[in-house]
Formats: sequence, structure tokens, C-alpha cells
Amino acid sequence: MSSFMSWIKSFAEFLSGLLKDAVASISQWSWTRRLIVAATTIAVLAVIFFVDLPGVEQLRTWADGAGSWFIALFWLCYVILTLFPLPRTIWTVSAGVLFGPVTGLAISLTALTVSAVIALLVVRGLLGEWMRPRLKHPAVAGINAHLERRGWLAIASLRLVAAVPFSLLNYAAALTAISVGQFAVATLVGSIPTTAIGVFFGDLLTGQMHPGIIAAMIVCALVGIGGLILDSRMPVTQLSQGNTVD
Repeated sequence: MSSFMSWIKSFAEFLSGLLKDAVASISQWSWTRRLIVAATTIAVLAVIFFVDLPGVEQLRTWADGAGSWFIALFWLCYVILTLFPLPRTIWTVSAGVLFGPVTGLAISLTALTVSAVIALLVVRGLLGEWMRPRLKHPAVAGINAHLERRGWLAIASLRLVAAVPFSLLNYAAALTAISVGQFAVATLVGSIPTTAIGVFFGDLLTGQMHPGIIAAMIVCALVGIGGLILDSRMPVTQLSQGNTVD
């Protein structure tokens, strides 16, 4: 218990230092850069809070108008909009309704995996160099090293928990040392159960889910939590040596 409380204190110090460093870094920006970042942030928030996502019927209308190109357009919209912290349920369910369970699942899984990798690369490109030296802090150094060596299990497990926001996990993973390959595979594999639920059961849109869907989501979440517990108890093999670290 005392070691846990010590880590909590250390992690609070890490967050405090991170916030101070962020404020100091922003204060060195030019006014032009500050205005661009502020305008972009406001635009993203406006889209999130004020732009309504299309419903299935609207998507059907667009599909009739776009013809054979609609699958590509739908996939592209899925990729782009999933980059932001917007609900992806509408796209997942619509994929199943519009294209059938097999094609819909393939479209959803490929689109969300590509979107996750793009988000990881963008955030890492913007903040990776700034964040990297700060990850040496004792409170997070071990976690970061763990993700670098076996991050796939943690990411795959978290993808199984529907309550974990998809886009926010992408952003957080970008600030760690997990490899792009591990992240992509873990996202693809870990997203299969919850995405299949969305594709196969269109009544997720109504907000009155069938008990079977709720049960399936609970099972996925329990499996995900179990994966996290297993991951925390497994030793991590170091990359350069044959020994292990806890």
C-alpha cells in the first residue's frame, strides 16, 4: 500500500511537471502559431458539439446518389471522422446495415485501424520529441518501457473495453514508446469483438439495446480487464538482454 501511495505521489509530480513544461513551451510560441492552434481547437470542438452525424437513412440517400463509389467514400469518411473524439458507433452500425455483416465488418476494421495509426503518427510527430525525455520520469519510465516491449497486449485489452474512448487511446498511445506495428495489430485484433457487435446489431442506434448486446459488451470488457491483469503480472523481456524486468 505504501509503495502504491508513493507511486501516486510520484505520478502527481510527473503530471504537475508536465503541465508546467507545457505552459512554458506554449509561452515560447509565436502569436501566429498560438492563433493557428487556438483556431484549430475551436473548429474541432465546434464539429464535435454542433455538427450532427448523419443517420442511416441519410447515408442510404447518399449511397443511392454516389453509386459504386459510395463504399470508398464511406470508408474515407470513417477514417477521417474517427481521428477525432467523435462517437464511431453510427459508422460501425451503418456499415453493417448498408453493406452486410461481412463487408461491413471488413470496412469498419480496416477504416478504424488506418485511422488509429494516422492519429498515432500525427500526435507522435507533433509531440513525440517534446514528450520523449519526459517519459524518463520514475513514475512512468517503467510503464513506457513495458509498452515498448509488450504494448500489444495492453492496447488489445483496452480495445475490448467499450467504455475506453477509441480516439483518446490513440492519442495516449502516441506519447508512449509502443511501436506502430504492435499498435496497428493490437488495434485490429482487439477491435474485432466490439466492432462485430456494432456491425451485426443495428439496434445499437436506438439507445435501447437488446440484453444480449449488453451481455456481449460486458463479456468483452471482462476479457479486456483480464488481459490487463495478465499483462501486469507477466515479466517483460528486455530487448537487449536475456533477463527480464518486472
